[in-house]
Amino acid sequence: MLTAKIGKVGKVLICGAKGVGKTALLEQLIYGNITLETEIHPTIEDIYVASVDTGRGNRETLRIYDSAGLFQGSKAQLPRHYFYFPDGYVLVYDPTDPQSLDMLADIKMDIDKNKEKKEVPIIVLANMRSKRKDSPPSPTQQPPQSNNQADPVELILNRANAWCSRCNIKHYTVNAMERPSLYDPFINLCARLHPPQTKSTFPQLRQVMQKTQKMEG
Repeated sequence: MLTAKIGKVGKVLICGAKGVGKTALLEQLIYGNITLETEIHPTIEDIYVASVDTGRGNRETLRIYDSAGLFQGSKAQLPRHYFYFPDGYVLVYDPTDPQSLDMLADIKMDIDKNKEKKEVPIIVLANMRSKRKDSPPSPTQQPPQSNNQADPVELILNRANAWCSRCNIKHYTVNAMERPSLYDPFINLCARLHPPQTKSTFPQLRQVMQKTQKMEG
């Protein structure tokens, strides 16, 4: 019989533009069953549960809420209830689509404005293969550049890194087709949601106070 102690449950919301691969990332992370031929249907809302080994003994549980992708072209706004229950956020963008990155700034602004907790961990994922091979290009996707021009994907990744650095957010480059690339972001997020408890110093302080009182007596 298994007797492993289960730790706390952290509630995480994953969000971003439509078609950036949020559901594919979660399906790969939890089940490892995503290939280039896998058909992913648009998400309305879904919940995934992950048991995470943070290397501190007990396994921690993440309850990950998969949200519907937001339409591009106007200020991105999450439904109001998404600002009140999550303990952390995962923001996803497609580095071939600059508007999907721009949308994250609006989402981050709304999180900061509406969050009730003092600190809510946020991580940003650049999904390097968010679309299937036979998918048509995004209307905002930049055309291939000639060899003497800068790689547009690298430019977007650099812009994302700079923005995340200014906002003190962890930025990860992942691939929905490569499950190991997803481990570090979610392990680190889980560790931030469940920091190790420090031992209270009150018993020692009480002993010191008792000794002081005896000396004064």
